[in-house]
Amino acid sequence: MILQALCEYYERARGETGVPEPGFSRQKIHFAIVINGGGNLLQVRDLRVMQKNKPGPKELIVPEPVKRTSGIAANFAWDNTMYALGATRADKAEHAKAFTTFKTFNHEVGDGVEDEGMRALLRFLDTWQPSKAADLDNWEEMAGLNVVFQLDGDLGFIHDRPKVRDAWSRYRSGTTSGTIAPCLVTGEKAPIARLHPAIKRVDGTQPSGAAIVSFNLGAFCSYGKKQNYNAPVGEASAFAYTTALNHLLRFGSRQRIQIGDATTVFWTSRASPVEGFMGMILSPGQDAAELQDLRSFLTSLKEGRMPPGVDPDVRFYILGLSPNISRISIRFWYASTVGDILDKVGWHFRDLAIVKSFDRDPDFPAVWQLLQETAFLRKGKNIPPVLGGALMRSILTGLSYPQGLYSVVLGRIRADREINYLRAAIIKAFLVRKYRIMNVSKEVTMTLNTEETNIAYRLGRLFAVLEKAQRDAVPGANTTIKDRFYGAASATPRAVFPQLLRTAQHHIQKAEYGSRSDKLIEEILQGVQGFPAHLSLDDQGHFALGYYHQRQAFFAKRSEQ
Repeated sequence: MILQALCEYYERARGETGVPEPGFSRQKIHFAIVINGGGNLLQVRDLRVMQKNKPGPKELIVPEPVKRTSGIAANFAWDNTMYALGATRADKAEHAKAFTTFKTFNHEVGDGVEDEGMRALLRFLDTWQPSKAADLDNWEEMAGLNVVFQLDGDLGFIHDRPKVRDAWSRYRSGTTSGTIAPCLVTGEKAPIARLHPAIKRVDGTQPSGAAIVSFNLGAFCSYGKKQNYNAPVGEASAFAYTTALNHLLRFGSRQRIQIGDATTVFWTSRASPVEGFMGMILSPGQDAAELQDLRSFLTSLKEGRMPPGVDPDVRFYILGLSPNISRISIRFWYASTVGDILDKVGWHFRDLAIVKSFDRDPDFPAVWQLLQETAFLRKGKNIPPVLGGALMRSILTGLSYPQGLYSVVLGRIRADREINYLRAAIIKAFLVRKYRIMNVSKEVTMTLNTEETNIAYRLGRLFAVLEKAQRDAVPGANTTIKDRFYGAASATPRAVFPQLLRTAQHHIQKAEYGSRSDKLIEEILQGVQGFPAHLSLDDQGHFALGYYHQRQAFFAKRSEQ
């Protein structure tokens, strides 16, 4: 299903700028070797572009690279300098063999091609001396990197010339696999790909890329079949699905976001504005215009209206990929319709909605911001590895949020002694969705609910009042009761609150607004017959929300004064 959807996307995107035709691939190129018609080297052009304040490679569509699993194998009309020029910074014996292989292979493909650029390249290879490489401009930066060739006076490169492209396509069509079998994607008999092209830019994998389908040990094989013949995918399908996926993963793609350890891509069966908009929905940026567009978009969903120009029946696909040594694991896969996905995303943001701590808090928190609240020191590497996929499934299916997300956030609150906007939003969303799915009549509000009778919620409010009384009595105190007693108060109230209430009386007597705190404590404790010995996990969430809501109510009153 996944490979078939990717193949269909390739056929839809084929012909768009930057989408390679069969036999070609997008690769990182650093320099161009400029030669004249006689094959003489004229200059070295730096093709690099600035990326994050430093020069980085330019991506060009070139003839499909060979997979170098072992030994020496050359590419056509481009390669790294060990092959194309026979040299790197180090002087190694295999350099001569690599250059000879490159020259031989380019003659094999290019001999007889009636093209000035192809003839110039072959003349260059026949006369080039690898010992001269060290004298080239920018050699220290260029050594070991990928280069292409350019005929002097041309705007494009030699591999882009029509007759050269045709020569490569003819050669490639004559080198298909000798193994014919039904393709798992199309169901039709076709030459089966022994190796699949590499998938690049999945965070955590090697720069050279990794594979989704791969068999590199005998224990993985069966019935005497080797490598990818164990999962027969036709050469055309293998090219299509890997090219489509690499296109979705390309640098600057609006159809790719990072969710925990999962690099996530999404696409539609037909052109849809949501295809390039979903990344902003799941991971909003800071651009004010984008946020305004997003707010308008989600407002339409909240009111039950499909945004203009959106066909709700178009198929929508989301794929999450995670690194696994030399392979890529499917972290999650979800196929639905645009209408269903947008409806579920709207519910997600409505479930998260809660009063803000600060004006700068995001109206529509990104998935990575939510996951960050589960991590020690809020570092991405500390996010539990399976949590991103579980959270995405909850968002896209409308099912309960993962219990692990809720439990970890409660644990982080106890450890960090901090209940911020995002953590409160996660707790509220978890409880709201759980009660909705269980069809339980319990209200979890966005703001302070003074009518709430849940004891845990009231105790959270009470804890916030006691903390404020302490702050009013001892301004500038380095620590408060939250730093010492929050964990115990939220889990075992009976062991803590009697002592806190006795201490609070001293604080209230000293504080300028003591009588107000006294009345608020009395109001909160109305109907509370006693302190529970233990609070369940759900009640610990209500405690956290009561504390957060009451604190935000104090801040709101202060700003109104």
